[in-house]
Amino acid sequence: MKIFILLFFVFFFIVSFTLSSFSQVVTNVESPDSLAVGPQEDEEIDMEPEMIELPANDYFTIVKDNFFDVPASNQYFFWDTLDIHPYKSKMNKFSEIRKILLVDSNSVFAMPLKNTVNSDFGWRKWKYHYGIDLGLTVGDPVVAAFDGTVRVVRKSKSYGKCIVIRHNNGLETLYAHLSGTIVSPNQVVKAGEQIGTGGNSGRSTGPHLHFEIRYLGGAINPNEIIDFKNNALIKDTLIVDRCLFEYLDDVQKARYYNIRKGDSLSKIAHKLGVPMSKICRLNGISKKTTLRIGRRLRYT
Repeated sequence: MKIFILLFFVFFFIVSFTLSSFSQVVTNVESPDSLAVGPQEDEEIDMEPEMIELPANDYFTIVKDNFFDVPASNQYFFWDTLDIHPYKSKMNKFSEIRKILLVDSNSVFAMPLKNTVNSDFGWRKWKYHYGIDLGLTVGDPVVAAFDGTVRVVRKSKSYGKCIVIRHNNGLETLYAHLSGTIVSPNQVVKAGEQIGTGGNSGRSTGPHLHFEIRYLGGAINPNEIIDFKNNALIKDTLIVDRCLFEYLDDVQKARYYNIRKGDSLSKIAHKLGVPMSKICRLNGISKKTTLRIGRRLRYT
């Protein structure tokens, strides 16, 4: 009996020691799951931006990205160096009133180009013109209007070679139809610093600078800010509210064209200044659809 009890305790001790050793080995081995919990101390973090929405307003979508320090980051919450107009704004429904300081003791304003206005902000036949066109000679220097950081430098079908700068006060300015650019994305620029040369690139009928001022994606009439005859600011402070964007109520109305004898989709598109693809999309048709005289085609 004593021998049996002694053997039992020996067996129990051996089993306990074996299990303890095995547990220690497992603890020291990292499983794939534990490696995926988070990055190591020197690892780079690659995170997709998180899509969130403002609780009180629906005039634009926010992409949260806290890994890049840029002007007005507390108003935009993201930084896009590829898309010229990435903001899904409905500024005519803007429910706030914001005061934007245009210049102060540390910042100034500079005319992007000193010349006459060829085409103003507003309706141009059936198409809305969201900027002001200034005449120029190809190669004329174009400068930044305010201090800021270059967001986009690229070439598009409509704007041609263009530059978008986000300014420290939250405004963004766009300079289009350039012949050349001498800045790059993420570059900090000062008001009056040359950023490119005037030209006739993109969808343009002659050399000019197409100049836009936007806030949260909504185009602002530059005449509200700049006296183009005297090449100077009208005021030092801009009040931003929905009144600045009331024109969008008219722009967003549905408009229709009545098909007439001899019309084709390409002729209608050219007459209205609207892409055929847009007319097709708005009316659920294709470019091969037979047009019936008297039918109404929506084009806005």
